[in-house]
Amino acid sequence: MRPPLLARALRLTTLAAITAPATALAGGFSLNEQSASAMGVANAGVAANPENATTVLFNPAGMSRLSGTNISFGAAVLDIDAQAKRDSISVTRKNPSVPVRPATDGGDIADPAVLPNFYLTHEVSDSVDVGFGVHAPYGLAADYEDDFAGRFFADKTELTAIAFTPSVSVSNGQGLSMGAGLNIMYAEGRLSRYQDLSDSAGPAALALPEPYADIEGDDVGVTFRVGFLYELSERTQFGLTAQTGTELELKGDVEISDVPVPPTYTQTTTLNEKVTVPLAIPESITFGARHRLTDKVTVLAGATYARWSRFEELDIISREANGDITGSSEPGTYITHITERWKNTWQFNLGGIWQASPAWAFKAGYAWDESPVDQYVTARIPSEDRHWLTLGTQWQDLRNGWTVDAAVGTLIFEGDAEVDDREYTHQNPTEPSSPANYQGRYELSAWSASVQVSKAF
Repeated sequence: MRPPLLARALRLTTLAAITAPATALAGGFSLNEQSASAMGVANAGVAANPENATTVLFNPAGMSRLSGTNISFGAAVLDIDAQAKRDSISVTRKNPSVPVRPATDGGDIADPAVLPNFYLTHEVSDSVDVGFGVHAPYGLAADYEDDFAGRFFADKTELTAIAFTPSVSVSNGQGLSMGAGLNIMYAEGRLSRYQDLSDSAGPAALALPEPYADIEGDDVGVTFRVGFLYELSERTQFGLTAQTGTELELKGDVEISDVPVPPTYTQTTTLNEKVTVPLAIPESITFGARHRLTDKVTVLAGATYARWSRFEELDIISREANGDITGSSEPGTYITHITERWKNTWQFNLGGIWQASPAWAFKAGYAWDESPVDQYVTARIPSEDRHWLTLGTQWQDLRNGWTVDAAVGTLIFEGDAEVDDREYTHQNPTEPSSPANYQGRYELSAWSASVQVSKAF
């Protein structure tokens, strides 16, 4: 590929990843769909199966198994259907005697999303390879209708992350390789909801439009990845990769519109304040195995452990003194606290590849994906454990080496997500601070499709 074309592909991938909203399909708000070639086997054995340049992400040590210069680029389409069952919804306001205005179930809260990716590797010498990737490692998007019954707990929830991944690998020439890389992430997020004044304002205020809080912020963070790949024989390989965690500080502003002005509460105003939203990114470790049973059949297996227990709360914290909202003389005042207290999770993967002919291969995979959401299931992230079933195919042009992968997948959730949303404070994160409550059972289903083009030069 000529450099100008390569540069254009990289720019388009970066732009699309920044502007595309993402819906989480893996544990927590991480994303499974980073490569069509890996998705075809439900990401089974990705740490031990360096098929193409996507190994930059899955295990940088795998670059040592590639020759020359390699590129892979593609995109995935994700679509989750998530909607509360109308007959399961129960709502209580801060003042239980004040009824909720006529409301709906919020509709389907997740729109389809597009996630592009781009990877490049280059062989520097017989023992050293370098690589680079652009991908979307984390994402979340939920948007309820304005008259949603639980609008005092959630309206819009968005997280979009784009990662740039420079990597290097070295090989000892005897079957063992080691790689390392950075994930330099730019993340932006948005949280919004309506404000419940039923416990603090009179009838005049309750007759006005409900105040609306909208928070946006962004940050840059870095995680470090290290990987190992061992070739036991021509038929069997093992891989191990680990990634550090970090905590992003999404800095931005909060705006609360339509706030009634005391003492008459007949007029409204808009309040603004600079805030930060800490967001924990978990450590993870992945093991993979690849074994070629015959010249035509390869089996793969893997497991990933992620430390989602880092994500204990979602807080909105003031960054200024004497702000419109807190009025505190010191920065650091908590404006809002959402208790999360997620748990650590496992994902297990199995997959197979049938090389039907020199040009065509067919893939299938299964993964069990554990949800980190435990006791505190909120309207912002309704979640359940899930089974991931995938099918894929790969076609290679034997004359010039271009390879095309395509994959489809479906998620089967283990029952409905049981949301029980309450209000807590940072000082007392386990005891509700008011009678306010939203409950609902969510029906969840999802599908995804991905395509990828690869080439070795």
